[in-house]
Amino acid sequence: MTVTESTSTQTAALSIQDLHMSYIVRGTPREVLRGVSFEIRPGEAYGLVGESGCGKSTTAYAAMRYLPSNGRITSGKVLAGGRDLTAMSSKDLRAFRATEASMVYQDPVQAVNPVHRIGRQVAECFEIAGVPKGQCKDRALGALKQVRIADPTSVMERFPHQLSGGMLQRVVIAMALASDPKLLVLDEPTTGLDATVEAEVLDLVRDLSAETGAAILLIAHNLGVIRSMCDRVGVMYAGRVVEEGSVEEVFDTPTHPYTVGLLNSIPRRGIRKTDRELFAIPGNLPSIGDPLPTCVYVDRCPIATDVCRTDVPPRVDLDNGHFTMCHHADNISSVPGPEDTEWNHEIGLEEVIGVENVSKTFHQRGVDIPALVSVDLGFADGETLGLVGESGSGKSTLAKTMLGVHEPDAGGAITLRGRPMATKATSRNEESIRSIQMVFQNPDSALNRSWTVRRILTRSITKLTGLSGAAADARAVEIAKGMRLSERHLDMRPRQLSGGLKQRVAIARAFAGDPDVVVCDEPTSALDVSVQAAILNLLGTLQRDERTSYLFISHDIGVVRYLADRVAVMYVGRIVELTTTDKLFEGPNHPYTEALLSAVPSVDGRTENRIPLDGEIPSPKDPPPGCVFHTRCHRVIEGTCDTQVPELKEIAPGHSMACHIPAEQLVELQIRR
Repeated sequence: MTVTESTSTQTAALSIQDLHMSYIVRGTPREVLRGVSFEIRPGEAYGLVGESGCGKSTTAYAAMRYLPSNGRITSGKVLAGGRDLTAMSSKDLRAFRATEASMVYQDPVQAVNPVHRIGRQVAECFEIAGVPKGQCKDRALGALKQVRIADPTSVMERFPHQLSGGMLQRVVIAMALASDPKLLVLDEPTTGLDATVEAEVLDLVRDLSAETGAAILLIAHNLGVIRSMCDRVGVMYAGRVVEEGSVEEVFDTPTHPYTVGLLNSIPRRGIRKTDRELFAIPGNLPSIGDPLPTCVYVDRCPIATDVCRTDVPPRVDLDNGHFTMCHHADNISSVPGPEDTEWNHEIGLEEVIGVENVSKTFHQRGVDIPALVSVDLGFADGETLGLVGESGSGKSTLAKTMLGVHEPDAGGAITLRGRPMATKATSRNEESIRSIQMVFQNPDSALNRSWTVRRILTRSITKLTGLSGAAADARAVEIAKGMRLSERHLDMRPRQLSGGLKQRVAIARAFAGDPDVVVCDEPTSALDVSVQAAILNLLGTLQRDERTSYLFISHDIGVVRYLADRVAVMYVGRIVELTTTDKLFEGPNHPYTEALLSAVPSVDGRTENRIPLDGEIPSPKDPPPGCVFHTRCHRVIEGTCDTQVPELKEIAPGHSMACHIPAEQLVELQIRR
């Protein structure tokens, strides 16, 4: 059944029919969309998934007719409410965007004007939608209330930089809803947000769609978000939808090898690095404009045969609108998955890094801001310590303090194998500098784009080890090989590499001096799931072979569960829970940890009773009295939690928690939940 043969009695809010689109590059058309077709009914949420470069965002922009100057729709149609957008005049198209459709982008900072107050910007959206000017301010205030922003009157008077990422994304959603759109396009709206904020934003969008009947097109590389948010999902590869169906059917019984590969790339069902490596799809996406006359996935498909290279794959219709584009849909069980690993590595007994009573206070405009408060941590050879918590909880400050970027307050100490290190990086000896290295979230910001990979690595090797010339070059080749980078990559510049390859270069640089500890600050958050899997496997292999320890910072709880041996949970600069990874997920948990875990979306369809955290994380400059979490805690004890500071104490061997509620009582409360 084609899109135009839909059995729906409703006119689709969005119907894309056999859409072909190209970018004109140096006068040559390079095809990016190759016959895309799907529809979204009013009130329905449709997800698009696939690797970066597969055409998801291009499809969304084409649907809104937001095309760059070199973008050309060569054939096909885009219908909104039955009207053909590809045939609309510029005037009608502007009216459509102003009154019938809205788009929410990945980075809310790029969607607002930094020099205007929030109230003015939201009110302007209502003015554009045709609301009388005298009513726009009141409507703007109502919109902020609708998206559940705390103290909306105060927020109206603030500038964008004064809001957190979650609050700013809600503002952008309020602006998008000003026209009561029939179609809402969301392009990675929660990437970079904490799990708790992500859950709140998704709840908000889901509720607003139910209230207004708006159709939703959601693009995300987090498959758990798609599972929790969408009714149906389309899997894109190289400009084609290769599988489509309900989220339950596609994620539980995938029928295309690419879908299987994506799902196998995710750390699912609680698997750990000690169980098996993740499956990383081999190879790379085709380049834009590459001729792909038959199956677009054939060069990376593990079950491809000769017919896949000679014939266009048929559309195989399954139950309930589920279809796949594959010659071998009946043989999908033969697609290889992740293999079990032999994890022979043991964590050492010696503490390699110790953080003892470390506090860090920043001084801004005469105000003291305590970003870290009496933090005690330590980890051993070959151990991965996961660090989780919302933005602003102090995770990155702790990492930078360990590295010597920030100098801790007097009374704190950082030790390397029991010996104190200088607290400032500029005062540390060569051994201390070599021993702790860092991998950043964004390799584009961390690598010199004008240098070759070889120069980047040899410079670090020379600085950290003293090797130079041919010896440094030989070491660079050796490290690159260990990172699965070829000698060809060594003579390329970062701008010539994919995101995954650039992150491998960043990891190679961190390992140039054979460090004892590598601090990984969100190293996979901006990567596709298949690339993420390859990076996580690489980190695991390096740890086994080199006995390297990791401090692994991430807001992706599933990734932390896979890689970490122990987990520390931070809130407003304090450690509130510290335990082994297994015990963290078995419980009992600190109420804050409980809320974090409940917010994690699952691609397997498991649902938790999510615990909403009311309000924003408190400012470190004015923390609440008593337990800093009591203002948002669902288990607060009045008269105790708001007056007494809980001590971080051991409730079981290897399990410490800072909570006034006894562990046995937490067990009963969390079982009943």
